[in-house]
Amino acid sequence: MRLKSSWEFDAVFRAGRQAKGELVRIRFLRRGSGTKVGVAVGKKIAPAVGRARGRRMLRESLRRLLPWVADGVWLVATLREHALEHGAVSVYYDTAALLERAGLLEKGWNGADWRVDDRRISQETRQSR
Repeated sequence: MRLKSSWEFDAVFRAGRQAKGELVRIRFLRRGSGTKVGVAVGKKIAPAVGRARGRRMLRESLRRLLPWVADGVWLVATLREHALEHGAVSVYYDTAALLERAGLLEKGWNGADWRVDDRRISQETRQSR
């Protein structure tokens, strides 16, 4: 489910649409079927250690949101300049808001919840509130 080839990243960057949040920028392209996700953190953001931390934060937020991303979407997430000053939880909520605003999440999605990333548990928790 990962974008691996450079031509896949190029296709998303050239033909895809863009959505910007406070901490995250996403580019997405609707394809036939099969969801693929990629992460990119530019050299302007931080030195190598900071970029690695940024990639980990983005991957974790996308891992938690991936079950609800609509089928047939290729997605590349990048960090904005000041995102490393915030934590992984902030990146997750910003990514969730972007995906929701862009209409890339399924109808069964109950909203962002960092504490729970299992679909069944999330639904039970939301219903009991």
